[in-house]
Amino acid sequence: MPYTFAKSQELFQRAQNSIAAGVNSGIRKMEAPVPLYFARGSGPNLWDVDGNHYLDFQLGQGALLYGHAPAGMAEAIGAQAKLGTHWAAQSELEIEVAERVQSMLPSAELVRFNNSATEVVLAAFRLARAHTGRKLILKFEGHYHGWADEGLVGFANPPAAWGDDESPARLHPSKGVIPEVLDQFVVVRWNDPAHLRRKVDEYRGQIAAIVFEPVLCNTCCLEPVAGQLATIRELCDRDGMLMISDETITGFRFGAASAQGFYGFRADLTILGKAIGGGTPFAALAGTRAAMAKILSGEIVHAGTLNANPLCLAASKWCLDQVRAQGPEFPAATQALGQRLMTGLAALAREHDVALRPQGPGLIFHAVMLKPGAGEGLIRDYRDYVQRHDAPRWAHLRRCLLEEGVRAIERGIWSISTTHTEADVTEALVRSRRAIARHAAGWKPAT
Repeated sequence: MPYTFAKSQELFQRAQNSIAAGVNSGIRKMEAPVPLYFARGSGPNLWDVDGNHYLDFQLGQGALLYGHAPAGMAEAIGAQAKLGTHWAAQSELEIEVAERVQSMLPSAELVRFNNSATEVVLAAFRLARAHTGRKLILKFEGHYHGWADEGLVGFANPPAAWGDDESPARLHPSKGVIPEVLDQFVVVRWNDPAHLRRKVDEYRGQIAAIVFEPVLCNTCCLEPVAGQLATIRELCDRDGMLMISDETITGFRFGAASAQGFYGFRADLTILGKAIGGGTPFAALAGTRAAMAKILSGEIVHAGTLNANPLCLAASKWCLDQVRAQGPEFPAATQALGQRLMTGLAALAREHDVALRPQGPGLIFHAVMLKPGAGEGLIRDYRDYVQRHDAPRWAHLRRCLLEEGVRAIERGIWSISTTHTEADVTEALVRSRRAIARHAAGWKPAT
């Protein structure tokens, strides 16, 4: 029997009397039939206030690499809470966490902490501009770098305002943005090294940094094509730009050395969030000593009352130790589980003639739903995704999955935790079979 959500409905109605729009992050309102309210979680399992059980592949937007409510992390936070929750000063814990990041990520010669990756992005852009004396940041269409004025330029450009292939539009999806911010960016298409090279040459000597998600996880799940990352590194070295790798999602999920180890590149600055804190509000800016020089000199203001909060540091220390303890084999087993789930979902879709085409490296992947008549093959960039992905049909299937107890992110991303097992994937596919059958029988495209 499909799940029902009466208690969540009641709480959402109540929330709208005190919380603007009833939610504290806009994307949460996308969840259908209602933004859910949760009671508890354990490992890959989650229970909502109506008592529904989910196999969770949303995992706190990917932050919960170690699953829900890991006992060791709870103990670490609890022990620190008894000593102090906030000092606005230094503790040995911050050195211990920074040293762990140094030992794991080869490009992390120095580290600074913040409370969210959005803050780290702003710090990285400020640092790059001071380092180079240039104003422009080059970013890729569809890449997400936090919700602030600078982070979302070129993120969700509507097709009618894309601009031509050679010059993607510099737009922001939110009202209220400082207009001049848009002029501080160059937007280019992802996974086209030749196009990137042309745009860098066009603005040569004006660009402070190139920022990117090494795997584009916020718009579909797009791995870099051959030569993409090498071209970024080459151009940065040639023109004295900083290479900023936004590993908010890929950091530590792709191994101790993160996506930089997985794909074999070295950034000047790295943005770390989500898995580094295991669900606590914690993020880090890591970089080479040369790239961090303006912080060392004091020419750059980088501040924050809650930076290096001891509760978050205790959680992060525990999280990083989990990755280190798994050794060089990590994340092979986690990746294999994800790939098995992707293969199983695709097979179930074929049985019911549903155009579901999961893509991604397995550690994280996207449930692409092809539009009628759309071509087959991997989606490579933002425009290709918008043109081929059937978002309304995915939303319908996503609700069917939710009502059978399989939870993925509304935009189509699935994440695998270190606590998922073969049995969990088997059970997820059993539930998905029912969901896909219901979807196939009940889907009616809009007329």
